[in-house]
Amino acid sequence: MYSSVVVCSSSNSIVEFLSLNQLDIEKNITMNTEPNFCDCLCSVLMSRRNKRKRKRMAEKLTDIELTGIILEETKPRTLGGDPSSVLLQEDDIETGRGTLRVAVQGDRSKAAIITYHDIGLNHVTNFQGFFSYGDMQPILRHFCVYHINAPGQHDGALPLMQRQEIGDPKAPVSNQETGDTVGLTPQLTEPHDDPAMPLVKGADKRYHFPSMDELSEMILPVLQFYGIKHFIGFGMGAGANILTRFALNHPEKVDALALVNCTASVSGWTEWGWQKLNTWYLKSGSMTGFTEDYLLWHWFGQKTVDQNYDLVRMYRDTMKHINPHNLALFIESYTKRTALAVHRDLPKLGVKSTPGKNTGARALDCDVLLMAGDNSPHLDAMVDMNSRIDPSKTSWMKISDCGGMPLEEAPEKVCDAFRLFLQGLGYVPFMSQTKIMESRSAASRASLLGAGGGGRGSITGTTHQTPVVQEQEAEC
Repeated sequence: MYSSVVVCSSSNSIVEFLSLNQLDIEKNITMNTEPNFCDCLCSVLMSRRNKRKRKRMAEKLTDIELTGIILEETKPRTLGGDPSSVLLQEDDIETGRGTLRVAVQGDRSKAAIITYHDIGLNHVTNFQGFFSYGDMQPILRHFCVYHINAPGQHDGALPLMQRQEIGDPKAPVSNQETGDTVGLTPQLTEPHDDPAMPLVKGADKRYHFPSMDELSEMILPVLQFYGIKHFIGFGMGAGANILTRFALNHPEKVDALALVNCTASVSGWTEWGWQKLNTWYLKSGSMTGFTEDYLLWHWFGQKTVDQNYDLVRMYRDTMKHINPHNLALFIESYTKRTALAVHRDLPKLGVKSTPGKNTGARALDCDVLLMAGDNSPHLDAMVDMNSRIDPSKTSWMKISDCGGMPLEEAPEKVCDAFRLFLQGLGYVPFMSQTKIMESRSAASRASLLGAGGGGRGSITGTTHQTPVVQEQEAEC
């Protein structure tokens, strides 16, 4: 290291430099002439000065950036939000095969949408987040949504084997719309094994969970209770299978179906084996890690489970609110399902044909929207379902970058598809994407000002009624 003074005779100027490496002098300074030596020496000093200046500037910018950062603790993702964002009325409707918890969202004078959930879910975990999504609010102004929960699947449900005895079995039930009596329930005093008869005082308390066909027929008392003449069905998984069965048996009551991950065939050996283990664990009264992992795969698929930790953690927490014994009965019923009697019978060349003439199957008379994520574990089942329906009445949508639950993973894409599907049916004809964007912008501004609730609602204004409905078709 050197510390010296250099004098240039040509200009008589003195350049002082400190701590200059000999290597830099030998590399950058040529000693041919005095002016060249001075210029090179100045360039070395200037480069070093610029390096120090850039370093100080970088440190200063780093200090500015750090002072502008406000650390906030991240909040876990939940299905609840502003209590005023979603208003639901809940009713317990007794049918001949069990009690259905129905949550009503919206104005009951509007057209009806009936939802049905998948195994391990209920109306809160399956549909509340999607129907509370900002882009869905302009659509819901034209509809009333009736969320049906399968027997014993709502939050905090008692085990079905310990179901409470109902009151006066002879009390008539009135339709909420007209006030007319819709039926009487016969009184039973002796133990019975008929699953079609309700349990009353003095009867056997053993409960027989309905089959998939019986679950579909339990929708009729719901229509009677609310005075619904026809509706649009929205189902996922097992719920989609139930709504399809109802549409086949009562085509005059179903205007359209929106189905997610619907399976038309019977359960295979692999599914049967996994579900057999799940029901064995669940009937022991606890939700094991094995069952949790299977349900997460059933809902989302393996790719989403591996990548979307926040969503998976939220649904792991929701499993704690489901009664394990009741869930085991629902899974058992879904595993024992029969194949859907739906068939696409296209006429051969020069031969007139009637759908299902030779097979005993029937064709769906309503329009159908089929949706599945491209990473869904039920994608092949949806392709098979699409092959069974008349292509002129079917809209098939495979959602990109999405797993098995597009309602949570890609709600904006499902919302757009559902809106266009409804417009094709003649609903909300004047609603455009511009209005959706305006509604989204207004919600964003309200959220920034602290007036919004984040888009996900909780249940408020809940009322419980326990009518008894005789299971027979009403004059709607």
